[in-house]
This record gives sequence, structure tokens and C-alpha cells, in this order.
Amino acid sequence: MTRDVRILNTGSLLELSRRLRAAGGENIRQSMHRRIRRAAEPLRDDLQSTMRGLDIRSQGRRTRPGGPSPNTRPLRETLAAAIRISVRTGNAMGATVWIDKGRLPRDLWGVPGQLNDGRLRHPTFGNKSRGGWVNQYASPPWWDTTVRRHRPRMEQEVARVLDDVRRRLE
Repeated sequence: MTRDVRILNTGSLLELSRRLRAAGGENIRQSMHRRIRRAAEPLRDDLQSTMRGLDIRSQGRRTRPGGPSPNTRPLRETLAAAIRISVRTGNAMGATVWIDKGRLPRDLWGVPGQLNDGRLRHPTFGNKSRGGWVNQYASPPWWDTTVRRHRPRMEQEVARVLDDVRRRLE
């Protein structure tokens, strides 16, 4: 699974970064930063929306009846809230949309990748020593499909921002 999305054009961005520093255009840099973030926001919002609406199906109950989940945190909402945007306008200029593991509980770190692959395997009610393991299935690949759908628009928008900044610097 592609866990982050980067829209980068290293040569153009590095050259533009040098010219921005030489021109001392702090206002131009802030404007570019804001516009690149705005170009990435629809992707982040769509990824969050896709995660919140992701259909996760179980393999069905066995003969033993289950009980209430010992976990009260909503899985989809927790994962959606961890999707972030990072924009840099220094030497490593670009935008990144990623899943921030620091915003996830430790036991959920691998879950976005498993859901993107289509199968989430976990112990029954979180109990690894007793009970058993179960599989849950999701429509794969939720992350990759959403990113693929947004990539052309984002690349066009970032190219437009870079052209506007170049024109202002000339």
C-alpha cells in the first residue's frame, strides 16, 4: 500500500526554492504554501470520507455467541482522523498526504495497510491468548483507488501554482 502521496518535481521545485530565497519573497512563499495545501485538501477529505464509509464485513459468527466489544473507540473514525497533510516550501518542497501513526493507538498501526489489502486479521475481542482469530474483509484498495482518482487534478494544480510563482519572480 502506498501509505503517503507526494507530489514532487524535484528539479523544478529545487530551482524555484533557490529563486524564492534569492528574491526574499516571504509573501510569495506563504501564498504558494497555502495554495499547495489547498490542492491536497480534497484528497485528504476524500480519503477520510472513504475510510468513514468503508464497508468492513466479517466472516460470520461461529457457534459460540459473542459479547460486546471491549473496545469503545470507533475504528473508521480513528483511522480517518489520522490522515494528515504536510506541506514544505524549503529545500524539500512539496506536499505529502499520509497516515500519522502518532495519532493512532499502537494496536492500530498496521490496520490501514491491511484494510487496503482487503483483509483485516485480528484476535477475537483483542484477546490473543484465548478465543481465536477472525478475518474481516474490506473493499480493496481504498487508499490506492482514492489517490489514483485525485492524482491528475493535484498535479495540474501544483503545476499551475508553480507557474504562477515563476511569473511573479520574473
